[in-house]
Amino acid sequence: MSVADAKDTGREVLTHRRLHDGRVFDLVSDEVRLNPDDDAPVVREYLDHPGAVAVVALRDGADGAEVLLIKQYRHPVRVQLWEIPAGLLDVDGEDHLTAAQRELFEEADLRASRWDVLVDYFTSPGGSSESLRVYLARDVSEVADHEQHAREDEERDMPTAWVRLDDAVDAVHEGRLHNPSAVVGILAAASARARDWQPLRTVTSPWLR
Repeated sequence: MSVADAKDTGREVLTHRRLHDGRVFDLVSDEVRLNPDDDAPVVREYLDHPGAVAVVALRDGADGAEVLLIKQYRHPVRVQLWEIPAGLLDVDGEDHLTAAQRELFEEADLRASRWDVLVDYFTSPGGSSESLRVYLARDVSEVADHEQHAREDEERDMPTAWVRLDDAVDAVHEGRLHNPSAVVGILAAASARARDWQPLRTVTSPWLR
């Protein structure tokens, strides 16, 4: 049996209200009729999110493929998380791949000459509209010192580390990594590598969002 998620625009939205205007995303409330025969609609409150991209950057190390991880403080959970480069789609009209390339440059001072789509997912579909695409970046190179990005706020002084992909997979299974993009991206990269990269998609592949 072949399975595939699909958009469903058949549910009648009776009202749509913005409850709170946020800096990054808004809190909204929809009154929606889930089934045509239902007498009473239901109310669903959720975060209206612009979407995001993330990057699994790989390089060849002495003991095999290595993935770039970045440590960043995340205040809502009060944790220093090891993550992969990622960012919001908050620049009007910016191409998704361009956004991923920008995040890799801004967060890690890296560029890559080979890009593929690794995996897409909804981060929390029960409470947020955020859709996230994870790219695989290979053939990476460091930018020159004078080109490096000036970071601010939470992005200042973020440690980086190149970690063996196999060790990163172990860290996921052992409960040592918790950032969702890192967990999903690392496991997807390991799975794609095990199949000789055949599951990778082109950067122009459709994105359900």
